[in-house]
Amino acid sequence: MKYGYARVSTLGQELEVQLRTLENERCERIFSEKFTGTSTNRPKLQELISILKPGDTLVVTKLDRLARNTKEGIEIIESLFSKDIKVHVLNVGLLENTIMGRFFLQTLLAVAEMERNLIIERTQEGKAIARQRSDFREGRPNKYTKKQIKHALQLLENHSYKQVEELTGISKSTLIRAKRKQGIE
Repeated sequence: MKYGYARVSTLGQELEVQLRTLENERCERIFSEKFTGTSTNRPKLQELISILKPGDTLVVTKLDRLARNTKEGIEIIESLFSKDIKVHVLNVGLLENTIMGRFFLQTLLAVAEMERNLIIERTQEGKAIARQRSDFREGRPNKYTKKQIKHALQLLENHSYKQVEELTGISKSTLIRAKRKQGIE
């Protein structure tokens, strides 16, 4: 049987492209999840691995969807090889339990891990440069201006949270945080 596995790293990312690709590959059953590749606790992947039988094929669109570091990738794929399960990485090809297949696998995983580490390094360098600016602020930017929050807090004097939320679009939790920040209770 042919199984597919799709994964994205964050809840905001979409699985659609991977799922469509796996369907086009005629995978009979597809497992998917939104879980960071740095976490080894991926429930859907573990469920899939537990049902694979000798002769089955596991299909992924890219090797880094299965594992993000060389050690974990080799462990997963070698455990599949030991169960006589084939691994088909669509942008690479069919990985087989041969000397060349294992060499190719280790090389690909090492490159994927290096690429990920370079991205992390560049991100950290960019943050370090940004922190040197006087106007740098860590985290997500405020959705509402100080003026908007002040106006909403003034409306709260004569209106309920629900009414203020309907008028301004500012949620009750945001208003409560703003009141606490200003020392208003």
